[in-house]
Amino acid sequence: MTARVLLLFVDGVGIGEDDVARNPFSASPPPNLTSLWTTGRGTRVPLDATLGVSGLPQSGTGQYSLFTGDNGANRFGRHFGPWVPTALRERLRADNLLSRARAGGHRIAFANAYPEQLIEAAHRSGEFRAIGPLRTAVPLAAFGAGVLTRHAEALATGDAVASEIVHEGWQQRMLPDLPAITPEAAGRNLGAIANRHDLTLFAHFQTDTAGHAQDMSVAVAALMLFDTFLGGVLEVLDPAATLLIVSDHGNLEDVTAGHTRNPALGIVAGAAHEGVARQLHTLTDVPDAVAQLLGG
Repeated sequence: MTARVLLLFVDGVGIGEDDVARNPFSASPPPNLTSLWTTGRGTRVPLDATLGVSGLPQSGTGQYSLFTGDNGANRFGRHFGPWVPTALRERLRADNLLSRARAGGHRIAFANAYPEQLIEAAHRSGEFRAIGPLRTAVPLAAFGAGVLTRHAEALATGDAVASEIVHEGWQQRMLPDLPAITPEAAGRNLGAIANRHDLTLFAHFQTDTAGHAQDMSVAVAALMLFDTFLGGVLEVLDPAATLLIVSDHGNLEDVTAGHTRNPALGIVAGAAHEGVARQLHTLTDVPDAVAQLLGG
């Protein structure tokens, strides 16, 4: 039987020093996250985000590497972000961990809600590099796999989750009448989506934004939002599922620094966590680990 995998991507979260003055994980430990690796339910894994390339890791090449298994910083010649370099976008769109799983006959889902008008614009132009939001790795990978399909209606019915977890951005920009949602309820919605698919991806970006603020209170608030959301996920997620939490580079873990060369955060939880964790050393190892969990 195919294993069920929930892949949570959190932007800009590394594993830093245990320093209450710099690291929000130390200043205010997130209970749901830390319990995953302190109770034997899972393993915390440092993922090398430097990829053997000098300079500070960035989102564009880091996320490309994470979703394709190909070293984007090396291929492009340097770390680059926040967008995926134009030269790498078509490869990411055509061949990523979502599209591979779909080609293997697995039921896949991209759980994020995404504005439908942006997808329509991309279809009309055919120029993926010209569509601003599709310059970023996660929606481009989902678009290429044919699963960038959850929009406002799905968000309203609980069959999608906002990237920010709560609905404030959607309410302010597009849907003022959209009901509010708690982080716990959004997490339960994601867990329910994951329980219906073999591979589900959800991406959250506010952690990187909070890291750039270089303010401990902002960092702690962002970390606790995600942690509360995770609690909702864990309430309903199939106990047989494997949970992977991965990031692309360090940032949030050191409020004095901005992007760092610290290892990116990796967490594996579930019955197979120890074996999977032993395979994860760098961002590029994630797609193979997902494929193995799905049975090839």
